[in-house]
Amino acid sequence: MKNTFKTILTLGLIVISLITMNAQKQKMENTALLIIDVQNDYFPGGKMMLENAEQAGENTRKVLEYFRKNNLPVIHIQHISTNDGASFFLPDTEGAKINHRVLPREDEKIIIKHFPNSFRETDLMDYLRSKEIKNLVITGMMTDVCVEATTRAAFDFGFINTIIGDATATRNRELNGEVVKAAEVQRATLAGISALGNLYARVINTHELLK
Repeated sequence: MKNTFKTILTLGLIVISLITMNAQKQKMENTALLIIDVQNDYFPGGKMMLENAEQAGENTRKVLEYFRKNNLPVIHIQHISTNDGASFFLPDTEGAKINHRVLPREDEKIIIKHFPNSFRETDLMDYLRSKEIKNLVITGMMTDVCVEATTRAAFDFGFINTIIGDATATRNRELNGEVVKAAEVQRATLAGISALGNLYARVINTHELLK
């Protein structure tokens, strides 16, 4: 009797697990991960170090592992600076390389960009259409520059966006001679993007995605 009960319980748990996995797969259907500019110059020792870059990089790594585990599309955006006076992400430098935490696999798309908006003068749109992607999960750096520019552009193109807030990072800014702390810039940027009922993007954290 006990063995029968254990068998039934085990089978029930397996069925529940399969149902949960299928529901999760359906929830993420037509969804791709966009990793924006997680490159060495933003980390300690780089030419443009950000606040909390390492924490954001680790969270991006966790999100990347989730997408890989579920066989979902991953797109790496890599910025190469070509404008006069650029001081970081310079061509053929260590700082321009994608950070070791999120190194692309051979089957993952890499898109080189030269502007904050990842869609500008790249094949990102063509690639997303070829994969029938409708939803974007966005991580990366800097929150208030390339992440924001790409997210707002994606909305204009009709994509439904989710930003993993703790998988993004920025740095102190200056306005009218006063320093605006990175944490304030981070909060204000994410609050603006998610304003008016998550108009441009829903903002969640890594734990919420992975649970």
